[in-house]
Parts: sequence; C-alpha cells; structure tokens
Amino acid sequence: MAERDKSEDLPSGRRGGPGRKTREAIYAQLDDTLADVNRRLGGLPAPAEARAIWDELWVHDTHNSTAIEGNTLVLKEVEQLLHDGLAVGNKELKDYMEVRGYADAATWVYGHALDPVHEVGTELLTLTEVRRLHQMAMTPVWDVAPHPDAGPNEGPGSFREHDIHPFPGGMQPPSWALVEPRLRDWLDRVNAIRESDVHAMEAAAAIHVGFEQVHPFIDGNGRTGRLLLNLVLCRLGYAPAIIQNRERPKYLRALRQADGGNFGPLGEQIARAVLDNVLRFVVPALAGPARLVPLASLASQGLTVVALRAAVQRGRLKAQRTESGQWLSSRAWVDEYLASKHKRGV
Repeated sequence: MAERDKSEDLPSGRRGGPGRKTREAIYAQLDDTLADVNRRLGGLPAPAEARAIWDELWVHDTHNSTAIEGNTLVLKEVEQLLHDGLAVGNKELKDYMEVRGYADAATWVYGHALDPVHEVGTELLTLTEVRRLHQMAMTPVWDVAPHPDAGPNEGPGSFREHDIHPFPGGMQPPSWALVEPRLRDWLDRVNAIRESDVHAMEAAAAIHVGFEQVHPFIDGNGRTGRLLLNLVLCRLGYAPAIIQNRERPKYLRALRQADGGNFGPLGEQIARAVLDNVLRFVVPALAGPARLVPLASLASQGLTVVALRAAVQRGRLKAQRTESGQWLSSRAWVDEYLASKHKRGV
C-alpha cells in the first residue's frame, strides 16, 4: 500500500499555505452553497431542463477525464468533435474515439443521475450500471485499438481475466478470480454511503479509490471510476466532480494516500471540484441579473474573484456579506461597477 503523507496528519488549521481554506471550511462552503442552491434556485436542474449547463459540464468533464489518461485532444478540439462532429487536429483516431466513448457514457450518466427513482431506500448503483458504463466508454476506442493483452472475453463491459502487477504507488488489485465478489462488496459500500458518519466527500473518496483498488477491467478503469463517482455524487444531490488535468499529479497523490487509508486529501479535491462546478456553471446560469450570488459565480477570465473582492473592500462594487462572512453580489451590480470603472478610466 502507498505510504501515508504525514503532512496530512497536521491539524486542519495548519494545512495548506497562507490564505488557503482548511478542508473543513471547504466542506462547509460546499454544504452552504448547495443548501442555498436548493433554497433559492430550486436545486440542481435536470439536463432536460437546463441543457446549456449540463452541456458545458459535459465538454469539460470529457476533456479533462480523458486527458488525465493521456488523451492528446485540447479543449477546443473536444468541443468541435462533440458539438460539430469534426475530428480536427490531426490526432490519432483512437484519441477521437476515446473522447467520443467517454462523452457517450457521460451523457448517460447525466441523464440518469437525477432520476427521481433514486431516493432513500433504493440502490444508488448496480452491477449492471457499472458494466454498462464501461461498455459505453470503451467500445468506440476498442473498435479501432483494442487492448493488446485482452483475451476474447475481456472486451468492453467484461471483467478482466488477467492478474495485474502492483502499481508504482503500491496499490495491488486482487486476482482476476476475485474481481466480481470484490466488486459486489464494493457495491454494498456504495449503497450504504447515505448512512456514513463521515462527510459525503470523504465517503465518496473512499468509494472512488475502492473501485480503483478492485480494477475490474483490463483497461479504462480510471475513466469508468470517474464516471461512476459522478453518477453517485449526482444521485446524492451534488454536482459532478471534474478533476482538472492540470491537477493530475495532485489527484494521483491523493489516490495513493486514499489507498493507504487517508481519504481526506482526495475528499477535499472532490469537494473543491464539485464546488467549482456549482459556482462556475450552475449558479450563474440559473441566477437572474439581480440575484445575489457568491463572487466566484461572477468571476470571468478578465475579472477574477480577487479583483471582485478588492472592489467590494474599496466600496466600488455593491455587495452584501452573509453571517458566515461570504460576500454576495449580482451580475447587475458587477455591470454597474464595470461601467463606472470605464468612466473613471481606471
């Protein structure tokens, strides 16, 4: 098993650099933000109700999750492939098929994640869904570039019939003969997640690494694991988590720590990813120009959260502060601030 990073044993107030929120603060912000979304915006919309929101999530999810596994398509190429069906960029055919397969599987995830039948007392996830997601994600690329070591019964949706050597970080998947019983044990833990006494993000981290520990398929376990993570998160009422490709080293390190029993770093990374998606995509799309939202939901490429906060502190941007200390403003107030800034020539 991976050696545990002793720096993660520090008290929460000492984690990270100056100004970085503690893990507990991130969990609290996520809980507060989702509670506010539920109270003021009616909760997360279904894909059929807010196609633009989920489409944006879909493209970024597909790009980053495949890039983590080495796919070479950049975001613009992924957008053109998914929106226009254009394979631009002169990349290998398998790279386009990896993106296409993951996108198809993610479409299924988003369409079924908010299904109202998944209420308390019903299964969050089934073995059939696990196999179906792998089949959807891997079939397009398998048709043009099957895994060179795969046997006739190890194609998309079928469990591996090979043993796997330990990974560099120390993770040791079970013998292939134990894959299905171990996966059924894992599903029992998934379906008991609502009763967990730890924060949902750390419970999700334990579930995510648990799937990777079983490594049930000969290929595509990372992509399938992230699709399953998002399916479970959405069924629990959260937005999907998109692990950014630029955070790949941090993600792999957190997985190794979780393999060693320390789920905190991975739980925090998942929480930050979920919160980022809510603030970047969901809140701005649902909120009207006069609705008060967190500053992070009003930021843009040319106007960062830091700049907005500075404008609030200088009294240039209208805002209200919540009891928890979070600043809220509106798109109308930001537009007003930018107009006055332009007039001042600042």
